Amino acid sequence: MRTGNIVDDQGKLNNFAVEPQMYVDEVSRTGFTPYAELLNGRLAMIGFVSMLLFEAFAGQGLVTWFTGL
Repeated sequence: MRTGNIVDDQGKLNNFAVEPQMYVDEVSRTGFTPYAELLNGRLAMIGFVSMLLFEAFAGQGLVTWFTGL
C-alpha cells in the first residue's frame, strides 16, 4: 500500500485517499459453503436462546405474548 503525499504534474498536492489494492478470494463465500452453514447455525442458536430467555422473563410464550398485544 502506498503512503505519503502525491504531487501531480502541475506541482499541486493531491491529498485524497490512496485507493487500496484489490484482491480476489480464492474461496467463494456464497451459497452452501461451510462458512454460511456455520454462520446460520450460530444465528439459529442465538435466536433459540433468546426465545427461551424471553419466555423465562415474561412468564408466557412468544405467541401468547403477541396475541395479548
